Amino acid sequence: MKKVNFLLLAITTLSIAFAGCSKDDEDNTAMGKNPDTAEKVSIDRFSSAAGALMVRDASNGLPAANEPINFDVAPFITKGYSPTGAVTEYYNFDIKPDVPAPIYVLFKEGKSTPVEGQLNIIDVLPGEIGYNDFWLVNKVTVPSDYVANEVTSFSEIQNKGYAIETTTMIVNCPVVPDGSTASKKFGGGSQTLVRGWYKGKVCVYFTFDEANLTAVSGKVPTSPIYVTFNINPDQPNGGPGSGFRTEMGTDQTHNVLATSPTSNGYSPLWSVNPYDNADFNNVSDLTSAQSSNILATGVALVNCPTVR
Repeated sequence: MKKVNFLLLAITTLSIAFAGCSKDDEDNTAMGKNPDTAEKVSIDRFSSAAGALMVRDASNGLPAANEPINFDVAPFITKGYSPTGAVTEYYNFDIKPDVPAPIYVLFKEGKSTPVEGQLNIIDVLPGEIGYNDFWLVNKVTVPSDYVANEVTSFSEIQNKGYAIETTTMIVNCPVVPDGSTASKKFGGGSQTLVRGWYKGKVCVYFTFDEANLTAVSGKVPTSPIYVTFNINPDQPNGGPGSGFRTEMGTDQTHNVLATSPTSNGYSPLWSVNPYDNADFNNVSDLTSAQSSNILATGVALVNCPTVR
């Protein structure tokens, strides 16, 4: 259990650790690759290869490749209900699979904390085969004299023959264009961008840590969400393209989460269950959602971390 906590620390505090190095550590880090001067990756979450529900076209105004994304504006944030009927908000990161991608966290031999100043390493980006916002943490053991950021790619890990231990820890870290913002965080505060390595280049990602996630048979756990649209999915032009139905003059949907970050079984990877919009006014919590006319179950998996 201690090991898992340290891995979580690596994911969420690398930027702080890098800024807080001692002088000796700074000298050593300078021998590795410098993240401040390294080339940055190009990120496009809304290309036809990367997006599913959110694909840029000539009229929808989705941000261009490498353009910072403000996740605090529609369609990237939604207001719904918690299981008990409390108003809740969640970010929308589109459809994602339940098979996580690997992320690599480096530890020196015999150490129980990650290498200070070392950025975590990924090997896939949005739009590439195998990418997921959800990552399965892999612990990489490096020699005791390893210099932070000497290794900046998965291929280098392989070439050096470093031992890799796959854990069961899942982290929700969407890779986004540099400069992207998300001001809301469950429990207070705001999201900050964390830097990582991708094939020798620097990428940035958010870390949503509202609840610990553990792989189940190697997959990301899921939880149900009940949603309704302006036009039912079985009607012409219905479903997601018609938008979520909201209370008149507001952005309040009657989408209901089956779990919350403080309850057992929570996951930000939601299994979508659309219900008949004729039941909109009757749905305000989990009990009423489950009693509505549910049109289908498990039609998609979407990454929607809860922030309120």
